[in-house]
Amino acid sequence: MKKYEVMYIVRPTLSEEELAAVVKKFNDVLATKDSKVVNVTEMGQRELAYEINKYRSGYYYIVDTEAKNDKAIKEFDRLALISGDIIRHLITKKED
Repeated sequence: MKKYEVMYIVRPTLSEEELAAVVKKFNDVLATKDSKVVNVTEMGQRELAYEINKYRSGYYYIVDTEAKNDKAIKEFDRLALISGDIIRHLITKKED
């Protein structure tokens, strides 16, 4: 199993219900296609180092996941790039 760490920042203008729906949607993507979510860390709303898409803060999430292949990771990357709710994301492969 390959281990990945996915960090993403959700735009700060969402309501609590919308934020919960976005987080559930993207965490569910990581929990499909022969992969599983090991740990989700909610870091809360934080100030950004620089302005991204006219936002100065965002909700940070870190998800540790294990996958047999990279299909779920690629699908997360694809959806995060086209989503207006994720303002930045980073996927890191962990060494065993």
